[in-house]
Amino acid sequence: MTATEENVVCGFHAVDAVLTKEPRAIRRILVISERRDQRMQSLVQRARELGVRVDSTDRRVVTRIAGDKAHQGIVAECHAVLPSTELDFEARWSTFTQPLILVVDGVTDPRNLGACMRSAGAADVDAVLIPKRSNAPLSNVVRKTASGALEDLLIVQVSNLARRLDWLREMGVWIVGTDVESIHAYTDVDYRDPVAIVVGGEQRGLRRLTREKCDHLVTIPMRGRVSSLNVSVATGILLFECLRQRGT
Repeated sequence: MTATEENVVCGFHAVDAVLTKEPRAIRRILVISERRDQRMQSLVQRARELGVRVDSTDRRVVTRIAGDKAHQGIVAECHAVLPSTELDFEARWSTFTQPLILVVDGVTDPRNLGACMRSAGAADVDAVLIPKRSNAPLSNVVRKTASGALEDLLIVQVSNLARRLDWLREMGVWIVGTDVESIHAYTDVDYRDPVAIVVGGEQRGLRRLTREKCDHLVTIPMRGRVSSLNVSVATGILLFECLRQRGT
């Protein structure tokens, strides 16, 4: 993975340059709704053809994201670390001897995402899968919170998470999701086989379709008045239960 210099790129020429050079570095492009000239429409069309998300929004939103930079009605939110592609992931699959995958679905707080990455790095997971649209971007806040883990992890940006979970199952991987409503404790599952741990967002947990793709839904029993754990704490507990069962 390579780092980009900025998380937010502003102005037509700057956005066009990133789109030409490293379209995968762009999480999304925001364009003010009143700008409909041919120049902008051509860029928007090219971005969408390259699979880059483009949102039309209010000028105030673009101005807020741009900060003190001149934006010309367009900004691009970029990853501080460029994630790997699904083709990269599939090419490396045969190198995993006992796959341990972390799937982070809908974690929008960059500090929580960074803490999940830190746990993944500490557990030496084979890969971290993140959906293209519903997670926080891999910003410098994520990088700082991860404490160096981002540079060592294989982080894969996934276009269709449900389809990728189906692919993992075809590869012989058990899909284990977290759900506070589950009646099954996380220790009830055998993690010695290839496994993907799926954790959900801060507020709603796993999305419905993601939950339906899981072979097991597990919870971490609470003893006190607190009903749930921070997603990064839960991630660490499950990953290290995997390692405990595997004797590593």
